[in-house]
Amino acid sequence: MKTLVTGGGGFLGSHIVKLLCDRGDEVVALGRNKYPAIEQMGARVVQADIRDNAAMRDACIGMDAVFHVAALAGIWGKRRDFWEINVEGTANVINACRAAQVPKLIYTSSPSVVFGRESLCGVNESQPYPKRYVAHYPHTKAVAERAVLAANSANLATVAIRPHMIWGPGDPHLIPRVIARANAGRLRQVGDGKNLVDITYIDNAARAHIQAADALSEKNACAGRAYFISQGKPVSLWDWLGDLLEKLNIDRPGKRVPWRLAYYLGAVLEAIYATLRLSGEPPMTRFVSLQLSQSHYFDISAAKKDFGYEPVVSTNEGTERLLAWLQSGK
Repeated sequence: MKTLVTGGGGFLGSHIVKLLCDRGDEVVALGRNKYPAIEQMGARVVQADIRDNAAMRDACIGMDAVFHVAALAGIWGKRRDFWEINVEGTANVINACRAAQVPKLIYTSSPSVVFGRESLCGVNESQPYPKRYVAHYPHTKAVAERAVLAANSANLATVAIRPHMIWGPGDPHLIPRVIARANAGRLRQVGDGKNLVDITYIDNAARAHIQAADALSEKNACAGRAYFISQGKPVSLWDWLGDLLEKLNIDRPGKRVPWRLAYYLGAVLEAIYATLRLSGEPPMTRFVSLQLSQSHYFDISAAKKDFGYEPVVSTNEGTERLLAWLQSGK
């Protein structure tokens, strides 16, 4: 199979590329930079921006499937930037697939597309989109997901994968940020610490995308649908993070902040940063306060049923691999 992976140089994208190359697919990784490590895997790298219509059309020619992983993630930033990349960029990918007659489009979404302000406990894909969002990232990802699913047709089968809190060796975002704040003495437990949260080991997230792609067709049940992906069992977020920090000889967060206080502090800081146009990101935002204090875990039975997803790497095994990588200093 000949495949294109947008965002192929990123954390998830590079793992999808590797799995595809390992099984013998002809893979093109599209991104804005050069990625020698990706080329060493056997993929061809194309430097391009998903916001470039012509570049996307050229990249999609001859492809059997497109994995659209590229996105602007983050808790803070300009709405325009999130909209241009996550919404308009995804529209370009859809249009390019149609123009090049690509039969399959696999979109990397996020469970945050259905997260408003309340805890989500074991919900399935029938959970509706909230009426309001507290950050640009989940809002723009939801708009893009809807566009991808609406594009499903007899000529282009589409599916959206929603992996929750991806982590593992090589993670450039989630765990390093937690460790950096803990080392600086700035990590605070938000809420009572009883919230349960789904997490997804990187290999499991990448494998889910490929399993969905292999099953995807006009007549398959997964066409035009979104799927939650996780380890299959939530963790107690603050216990899991605390245990991880202890094994790295870093103190657990000793102070707690009530979630309502963190939420309103986030709202004030967002207003200050936006009004004064301060650089960087606020130390707390409404979205972060909710993500750290509320429960959010999901029913993954649909993914198991429709394309055979199973979390092959357990949470315990994944944590040991993560620790080994962190302790190696790589």
